[in-house]
Amino acid sequence: MSARPNRWPVIRVAVAEQSMMPALRPGDWLLAWRTSRVRPGQVVLAWHPQRPGFLLVKRVAWREGDGWWLASDNPGGGAVDSARFGPVPAENIVARVLFRYWPLRRRPGDAAAPGGPGTRRVPPPS
Repeated sequence: MSARPNRWPVIRVAVAEQSMMPALRPGDWLLAWRTSRVRPGQVVLAWHPQRPGFLLVKRVAWREGDGWWLASDNPGGGAVDSARFGPVPAENIVARVLFRYWPLRRRPGDAAAPGGPGTRRVPPPS
């Protein structure tokens, strides 16, 4: 029997851009729980509705129709979110972020540690 990592309930991802600062910084590694059940205020992983294979890290703002409005914490940081592409279909929600596990400690003003353990990188918004 072989392992099927794409079916595991936990996902590891790395933040690549500044759109979620100050909560998340480039180089931060996150642990997320694979689910499509989310609510406003939670940070989620979602497939970009217009760019197949592009995974986003965003905060759920509100429910709109059959989708979710996803927002960046730092809209001035080159954010690509629902303000640009509209609500994200519910089926595009991949996981809910549980916590940041790398770097272990961060002093105020520190840049995030580059790299870190993990299997998947979140592409930078453009």
